[in-house]
Amino acid sequence: MQKKKVCVVGLGYIGLPTAALLASNGFNVVGVDLNAHAVETINQGRIHIVEPDLDAFVRSAVAAGRLKAYAKSQAADIYMICVPTPFHEGEGIPQPNVDYVLSATRSIAEFVKPGDLVILESTSPVGTTQQMADVLATAGVDVAKIHVAYCPERVLPGKIMTELVENDRVVGGLTPEATQAVSSFYRTFVRGGVLETDAKTAEMCKLTENSFRDVNIAFANELSLICAKEGINVWNLIQIANRHPRVNILQPGAGVGGHCIAVDPWFIVARDPENARLIRTAREVNNHKTVWAIDQIKIAVADASARTGRKPKVACLGLAFKPDIDDLRESPAVHIAEALLSEGYDVVAVEPNIESHDRFTLVTLDDALKTADVFAVLVKHRVFLDISVKTALSERGALDFCGVLTA
Repeated sequence: MQKKKVCVVGLGYIGLPTAALLASNGFNVVGVDLNAHAVETINQGRIHIVEPDLDAFVRSAVAAGRLKAYAKSQAADIYMICVPTPFHEGEGIPQPNVDYVLSATRSIAEFVKPGDLVILESTSPVGTTQQMADVLATAGVDVAKIHVAYCPERVLPGKIMTELVENDRVVGGLTPEATQAVSSFYRTFVRGGVLETDAKTAEMCKLTENSFRDVNIAFANELSLICAKEGINVWNLIQIANRHPRVNILQPGAGVGGHCIAVDPWFIVARDPENARLIRTAREVNNHKTVWAIDQIKIAVADASARTGRKPKVACLGLAFKPDIDDLRESPAVHIAEALLSEGYDVVAVEPNIESHDRFTLVTLDDALKTADVFAVLVKHRVFLDISVKTALSERGALDFCGVLTA
């Protein structure tokens, strides 16, 4: 297995770490991405995303000649598809969009040969792995002679390089033989358990994990709304309640972001809306929390305007979807800042993990503290937890949507 060549399609937050890890384990890896900047950056031994330790892995792999990036798919023995799976927005329930997955599948079809492994890692609706096989068959591939399977990533941004190795993996093939072959591949670099099942169960497992988390976050977010109305500090309340031996309430925030938890539950709801009632409600609760946060900021701006007689400046502290990363996908903080901008509010953003943004004026925390009138703490970045920063924000009556001031 170590001599096999691997083609990783999609060099984003999952694909690039996976490609670099495989290269560090002796595989010859070709990475594929439509983003020309990403391809060029990787081939220089650098990274285009923020993830601890990833830069060292990529630099070493490229220098050793075991990792090279391309704009088009390349021939290999193992194909791993790690592309985005967003949803189509519109009226009603958001519908899954697997266009990138199917496009990536078509891009490798001309290279796939008997005995090859074709693996989908992108979080996908139930049935997507079979759709991939159908695309390959339509392109002339004898799918009876290859191994097609689903193995979802289960990693936490900020700890990806560790969790790719340490976490258990779920492998579900379209055939028992595919499950076994792909499981053997993962066991060459995964120290956690490799759990074998069928493709549909593996697909549903990933959606289930993220939906479970979304439901639990929704409880915390709904609780925060109730506490705000009652004048209760929700973070203190949760800390006390969690002293019960069988209670473990999560922390509320400005909503739910990221490409997984904010998206995956809709894949279940879209497929079975009649039965996925709790899952749908959780999504709606978490989305409403973001709307509520916007309303609270508007109230604070109106108060500041009445107090100062001028147009107040709003500082949004944090844009990423979770602390200490640069990933803005589905971020409630971004949604909040964009909503305020679109309505004509004077908004600046403090996001220490990115250098620029095409919509927001980025300022340093010091500049924000000197010039802003209203402060909305949206992400629990480490820099905001400094005692002097917390003191300054408290003195300015900052709106704390993520528990920074009580941490």
